[in-house]
Amino acid sequence: MIFPPDLTPGNTIGITCPAGYMDAAKIQHCVETLHSWGYKTIVGKTIGSSSQNYFSDIDENRLNEFQQMIDDDSVNAILFGRGGYGTGRIIDRINFEKFKEKPKWLIGYSDITILHCHLSNFNIASIHSHMASAFDLPEAAPYIRMLKNCLEGAFIDLKIEPHKFNVLGKAQGKIIGGNLALLSNVLCTPSDFSTANKILFIEDIGEYIYNIDRMLHQLKRAGKFRRIAGLIFGSFSDIKDTERPFGISIEDVLKQISDDLNCPVCFNFPVGHTAKNIPIKIGADYELDITESVVEFKQISCNNTAV
Repeated sequence: MIFPPDLTPGNTIGITCPAGYMDAAKIQHCVETLHSWGYKTIVGKTIGSSSQNYFSDIDENRLNEFQQMIDDDSVNAILFGRGGYGTGRIIDRINFEKFKEKPKWLIGYSDITILHCHLSNFNIASIHSHMASAFDLPEAAPYIRMLKNCLEGAFIDLKIEPHKFNVLGKAQGKIIGGNLALLSNVLCTPSDFSTANKILFIEDIGEYIYNIDRMLHQLKRAGKFRRIAGLIFGSFSDIKDTERPFGISIEDVLKQISDDLNCPVCFNFPVGHTAKNIPIKIGADYELDITESVVEFKQISCNNTAV
């Protein structure tokens, strides 16, 4: 696995929106925070563009801005403004050749899951974390600070409360995962991903219970749970039910899909579309230790072979 270089004060972070629209007013606190950390910033034109529809800009402009930032040697990392939908419309037109020779951290989640999966096929690590739009949320501040530490090379060591549905045990392996809708969306595409001997984490927002169930069974049929070392369920926020109820809760859906797995399983992990969204280095080695009293999650190595 190739890990981009850790950041140091004086480095430059580019900010762009390859998917949904983000109001320019939302970026100010993020820029001020990054500057207080000692970083320079380049804010793309897709932030607060004149777009009149869902996307931050037309496909061509979003593609060109992202391409420029991954090719620009003066940009040391790219923090995405927000997710939503749209990266999948341009990903097959992105030229990653220079990026593969000189990778940099790509930072985000939600729709950015497609990029995390895509880069895993190049054996290049990336960071699943809060994006620029969350920097002005007071309740997200501790997790934003964790992102700073992560960018500068710190290893996470986290302890969380147990959950009644947890499956006890210890797992070690590289980590992969992200938003469930995107994980199911990339199956059988050039952005498909491997889960063999890895810790898989999954989260989602705003879906109907039946759709969560459908996507989980799609992953299962595709063999994504077959040889995993461990499974992490993050937050499933703003989940909806149909007028005629699905019949079981979202937690029961998750439990059903994981009942026959021969690996540790963690519920209610702080990753996803809530303020409690820890940064995770996709491709790094982690240890997940689930006991009756506590769940410990920690990075144990990164095997940095970056150029």
